[in-house]
Amino acid sequence: MTTLKNAWFIVRSDFRGDRLKLLWALLFAVVFIGYMAALAGMVFDDAIGQGEGKLLSDVLLVTILSILGIAFSRRNMKYLADDTYTRMLAYMRTLPVPAEVILCKRKLNMLFAFILNSTLYFGLIYVLSPNIRSELPVAAYLAFVFTWIGFGLVIAGLFIFIELLFSGKAYFIFMTIFMFLALGAAGLVKLAGGNLLLASVAVSKEWGLLSPLMWVSLLLGIVSVQLFSRWTIHRLKSRDLV
Repeated sequence: MTTLKNAWFIVRSDFRGDRLKLLWALLFAVVFIGYMAALAGMVFDDAIGQGEGKLLSDVLLVTILSILGIAFSRRNMKYLADDTYTRMLAYMRTLPVPAEVILCKRKLNMLFAFILNSTLYFGLIYVLSPNIRSELPVAAYLAFVFTWIGFGLVIAGLFIFIELLFSGKAYFIFMTIFMFLALGAAGLVKLAGGNLLLASVAVSKEWGLLSPLMWVSLLLGIVSVQLFSRWTIHRLKSRDLV
C-alpha cells in the first residue's frame, strides 16, 4: 500500500509540475489517436460490411493495440535520441526511489494511458463506423473492446519490461521486431482463411459481456503485467544505468 501511495504521489507531482506539457500531451494523443481511429474505423467498416481489407484490418488492430498503453508525451517520444527512460531511472535512483515504486509509477501511467487512448480510439471507431454499430450493440461492442484491451495488456507487460531494462536503441529494435511479428501473424491468419477482427466481432456479438474470449484475454493481460513486473523488479535492482 505504501508503494502505491508513493507512486501515486510521484505521478500526481508530474501532472502538477508542468500543466502546459500535460496539455500538449493530451492534445497530441487526441490528434494521433483520432487519426488512427478514423483510419481503422473505415477499414473495419469495409471488412465487416463488404468483406474487403481483411488483412489490413488485422494489421491495424494488432499494431495500434500495442501502443494504447503508451503516454504520448514529448519526453517519451524522444526515447531513441535521449534514452529518456534510462535517464529517468538514473534520476530516481539518486533520490533514492525504490525499484518497486518506479515500477508501480510506470504501471499507473500505463493505466491512465489505456483509459485515455482506449476511450478515444474505440469510442471514435464506434461513432464513425455504421456497420460496426449495426453489427454490435453497445454491450457486445464493450465485450469486443475489453477483449482487445486484454490482449493489449499482454503486450504492455512485455513493453514495460523492455522499457525499464534496456536502452532506448534496444527498445526501438524490440518494438520494430514486434511490429514485424504482428504483420507476420496477421498474414498467417489471412493465409489460413481467418480474420482476427471478424472472429472477435462474432464472439462478442454472440456472447456479449459473457464472452469467454473477453474474460480469457483480460486474465492473460493481468497475468502478463504481473509476471513481467516480478521479472522487471528482479532485474531492475541490479541494472547498470551508466
